[in-house]
Amino acid sequence: MRDLARLPKAHLHLHFTGSMRVSTLVDLAAERGVRLPSALVDGDPLRVPGNERGWFRFQRLYDAARSCVRSEEAMRRIITEAAQDDAAEGSGRLEIQVDPTSYAPFVGGLTPALEIVLDAAVTAGESTGIEVGVIVASSRMRHPLEARTLARLAAAHAGDGPGQVVGFGLSNDERRGETADFAAAFAIARRAGLASVPHGGELLGPRHVADVVTQLAPDRLGHGVRSAEDPRVLDALVAAGIALEVCPASNVSLGVYATPADVPLRALVEAGAVVALGADDPLLFGSRLTRQYEDARTVHGFGDDELADLARGSIRASRASETTKARLLTGVDDWLASS
Repeated sequence: MRDLARLPKAHLHLHFTGSMRVSTLVDLAAERGVRLPSALVDGDPLRVPGNERGWFRFQRLYDAARSCVRSEEAMRRIITEAAQDDAAEGSGRLEIQVDPTSYAPFVGGLTPALEIVLDAAVTAGESTGIEVGVIVASSRMRHPLEARTLARLAAAHAGDGPGQVVGFGLSNDERRGETADFAAAFAIARRAGLASVPHGGELLGPRHVADVVTQLAPDRLGHGVRSAEDPRVLDALVAAGIALEVCPASNVSLGVYATPADVPLRALVEAGAVVALGADDPLLFGSRLTRQYEDARTVHGFGDDELADLARGSIRASRASETTKARLLTGVDDWLASS
């Protein structure tokens, strides 16, 4: 079988803290004298029930990891290693999501926090040979006015080139907050030319997907996997050309589906959806980008032609330069032509 780590692809759904290597988290915790929860370092993928109690456990672990990131050096290390890991898995384009709010107190404010990430993205891209774009993500757990502040910050750094913000997102528990309350923030981001990439349709079903589409006008939808439960909603996504950032490992770890086989990946693809596979938070979920493609092959029965189409979808849905897209798409053709 063709090596999936050599298949050119784009990685469009990866969170900053959640991208950390376990070894890096251990180092950062040791520097601060922090004892980490065993679930963060035992090497086993997180498994929680698909309810608010399960999300609370996930969030506590995520917060424990995030609390160890308290310096510019740590932030730069995370970006560098995320790019290195993606490059090793055939990714030619990484779009990493960060909420600078959590790191701002330790580096002098929101703007310095974001600019550290942007500068590290340029350096990491140059050293690994891949493009690294940055998405500023606000949180449903905070007041919508904070989302507007982040949208303005993202807009001030917007662009498609190295060291610029390419998109604006909305993450955290989909059951919290009113989607409409965040519409003003996304309007600010869209006016600056940023991609609209909110989460939706993982913890909640197709009605939530429809609400996110109506209120936030996404270019891509983080997850969106639950749209498979309503053909009308899924058809509307397909007709609108909204790509889905599907993260199967996340779906299983967070109890949305019991097993990888239950993730409706094939149903989404057969409906005509553009699907970009993502790893989401490999620190907690225990698998990186290539593993998502491996599961598509071994669990869902995708042949190499179909896997190549998944990779093409991720590339086309990215905010990569046209030159990079053309190069990666040619690489997909070359991978498929190899024996």
